[in-house]
Amino acid sequence: MEVMNKILSESDATNKRLEFPARSLPAFPMPDGQNSVEFVAFDMQEQQWRLKVSIRNEGRHAKPWLKGEWHDYVHQKGLHKGDKVILTMDEEENGERIYRIRAERKHFGFWYSIDDQQ
Repeated sequence: MEVMNKILSESDATNKRLEFPARSLPAFPMPDGQNSVEFVAFDMQEQQWRLKVSIRNEGRHAKPWLKGEWHDYVHQKGLHKGDKVILTMDEEENGERIYRIRAERKHFGFWYSIDDQQ
């Protein structure tokens, strides 16, 4: 299941966090009373990235963001404004959730996997 498909803004690519779409929050059940949840996402080379989805404690809107090793991921993949990040989740029969992350770049009107070019 696709959790997020986002074209990166300047702040997503340069700050240590990604503004995360609120509609994607159901893929990350948060324990009662907590405002964040950590998870591991695998990239196309099966490298693990320790990420964290957080929401603010106050206000009407959750305004979630993705942190953890996000900045390291951006740096290693050479991501910048206009690149796309896709996060997917598969739920195993035992209830375990497997997350995958991949990055793409548009070239001559087509999206290409950045991982294939590394």
